[in-house]
Amino acid sequence: MCRAARGRLSSPRSASLAAPLFALTRRDYSIATSYRLAVGFDLLYGLIDLLIYYFISRTFKGASTADLGGAPSYFAFVTVGIVITLVISAASATIGWRLREEQFTGTLETLVAQPIRPWQISIGIACWPFAFALARGIVYLLIAATLLGVDFSRASWIGCIIVLLAAGLALLGVGVAIGAAVVAFKRGNNIIGFVTLALGFAAGAFFPVGVLPGWLEFVGKLFPTRFILDGMRAALFQGSGWSDDAAILTVYSAVGLPLAVWIFSRALEHAKRRGSLAEY
Repeated sequence: MCRAARGRLSSPRSASLAAPLFALTRRDYSIATSYRLAVGFDLLYGLIDLLIYYFISRTFKGASTADLGGAPSYFAFVTVGIVITLVISAASATIGWRLREEQFTGTLETLVAQPIRPWQISIGIACWPFAFALARGIVYLLIAATLLGVDFSRASWIGCIIVLLAAGLALLGVGVAIGAAVVAFKRGNNIIGFVTLALGFAAGAFFPVGVLPGWLEFVGKLFPTRFILDGMRAALFQGSGWSDDAAILTVYSAVGLPLAVWIFSRALEHAKRRGSLAEY
């Protein structure tokens, strides 16, 4: 009876669905904050990026802003691109990198052996990087507004929050799919870098998609990041017009995230059968 009781207590059905997510987030937070200098450099590198584009924008001061999605200047336009690029990296590429680290340290096999579901592993690994990316993004927006002259006086902050939440769910689907590739094929570094670059570059993070070659412009307009960028710029600089982008992102997440979780589950099962979970 005692063994049966212990089995019931440790089963996935009896565990709180959110508990593994909080546990993984606490673990990653503890690891990250134990290297405070690295956290500081992460913030500094993003600030340097912001300043580089600030001075680039001053070089072209007075240029037309007609194609900048309602942004009053190129710097305002690219500030949103920098912030969203952080979110893209945290919600998508970071899952792949974190799974690689789990493989290198030998903890992936132990993690998979715990009474938690594959979707809890994949999403739990992304929780802390995503939260940190949002915090960094808020800091950079504040710096841009208070020290670098970006005008957010027309912003719909509710719209920003809704777009970011929809964006996080849509990008998690991409991240979980990347994680599945890492588990299945081991060396997913090139895939991670390429996907992250494509999601930002072709979707208009740093310049309007209209300047791209016709075929690449068409592809960029299909990426979920295009709707994230358009929605955030509309919410921040116009205060309206973001709801359609948020709705499209919700459709992306409703279809893509469950599909990606299913693929990740199959990748884990494949690695278990081959006995390759601990390989890298």
